[in-house]
Amino acid sequence: MHILPFVTAHAATVADWPTASAEVVMWCGQQEFPVSARTISAWQRDDDVQAHVLVQGEKLAGYGELWFDAEEDEVELARIIVAPEARGKGLGRVLVRGLLAQAHESGRADVFMRVHPDNERALRCYPAAGFVPVVPSLAENWNAAQPVNYVWLRHDAERSGD
Repeated sequence: MHILPFVTAHAATVADWPTASAEVVMWCGQQEFPVSARTISAWQRDDDVQAHVLVQGEKLAGYGELWFDAEEDEVELARIIVAPEARGKGLGRVLVRGLLAQAHESGRADVFMRVHPDNERALRCYPAAGFVPVVPSLAENWNAAQPVNYVWLRHDAERSGD
């Protein structure tokens, strides 16, 4: 398995992965279902966003983004999704660990992520990769401008053994 940079040709495949509108909301916060390849390609226009895909053999198995914030000296893992036929096989953890390696290589001090509170599968996955909840006051502050009260997580390298 390899983590590779996302290219526009991947967008149509990734766009097919969400199976319901509720999954789209949990994945990327969009109301659009199905998500268009154009939307996914447009996400790449921000200079602070780096998207990657997980490739298993010759097949795309996962997608995720790194959002870099130089001012805050942090990286946020975002929009992580695994192909439906690859779910439940530990590939989410492989993808997250690959994205974490990229985040740490950037030299940023902190790595965070937000998870929709109804995304139980993701909430089970991320602690195994060393993510722990941020303090409640910080989560409350960050959620003030959000459409839902996300579960905010911070990567704890000591906990994950990284």
